[in-house]
Amino acid sequence: MSTAPLSPPFNIAAVVQRGRLGYEALLLAASLRAADPGFQGRLLLAEPQPGPLWPEDPRLPDGPLRERLLELGAEFIPFENKVFGAAYAYGNKIEMLAALPDQPFLFLDTDTLISGPLSGIAFDFARPSASMRREDTWPKIELYGPGYAQTWGALYQRFGLDFERSLDLSWPDEYWQRYMYFNAGWFFHQSPAAFGKRFLEYAVAIHKDRPEALVCQELWPWLDQIALPLVISSFGGGRPGPELAGLDGAVTWHYRTLPLLYAQAPAQTVEVLDDVARQKENRRLLRDWDQAKQMIYQNRGRKARALFDQNDLPKREQLVRNTLRREGLWMR
Repeated sequence: MSTAPLSPPFNIAAVVQRGRLGYEALLLAASLRAADPGFQGRLLLAEPQPGPLWPEDPRLPDGPLRERLLELGAEFIPFENKVFGAAYAYGNKIEMLAALPDQPFLFLDTDTLISGPLSGIAFDFARPSASMRREDTWPKIELYGPGYAQTWGALYQRFGLDFERSLDLSWPDEYWQRYMYFNAGWFFHQSPAAFGKRFLEYAVAIHKDRPEALVCQELWPWLDQIALPLVISSFGGGRPGPELAGLDGAVTWHYRTLPLLYAQAPAQTVEVLDDVARQKENRRLLRDWDQAKQMIYQNRGRKARALFDQNDLPKREQLVRNTLRREGLWMR
């Protein structure tokens, strides 16, 4: 007897363009088909189009890689950069939302591997959320400058949002985890049109007219992650609950680089990577990507994994990166 999905049908959206993101998209698409063959939604690869904000054509060229993505069921969705472009490529995940069909969506960074059925996750698309797999990258607090509460509070006030509701009171005042901050590696909502419009509005406003409390803060490359909790708050969303634990866990894994995947990911994620990389249709393409060639096919990934106790990983990712560099196993 089949089990009904816990969520209504939804689309997966990611950004693809020439270079590394094309190979990451291949792993994303292949892992989706391997780990969740019954997925009912569409895999939408949003692709920036040539224009004045791109000095070179950003599109994935025609050829075997593009053809393989189509074979795996991916659909290419063109979009135009009107604000960001090459100067801030992270803005692609903001601007592409306007081009998606206005149906519930889960955005995934292209460097994400799927290792379990997404249908088993109980999404509430009316209450957006995002990844908590992050560190205290923003804001950077100066000794005599505004603290976390003043900095984040100024942003919530700027957009007329309820700052107190966003706080996690289980953490002490002026400790970074008290304040809602996400990694933008995944987020979801019921309407990409509404979410994207507000995401762009907030990001542009912060960039062009930041509150005084932010005057000493660096906005690049954190702008998307500064605006994201504000957008989520504005739609009545918040931190993910236990029903979303499979994201950044047993169902999806935002790996950032293949050395970090081998060093940190759950065993099931590594197994899925190895399985899809062995498929000849994928192997002949992935060998052209130096990171995959070395980490997967020359077994450097296994050497990287052997450096770490998977039951006692370093708390900070920088320590993992430093170890990989020291052993000559770091790649970007």
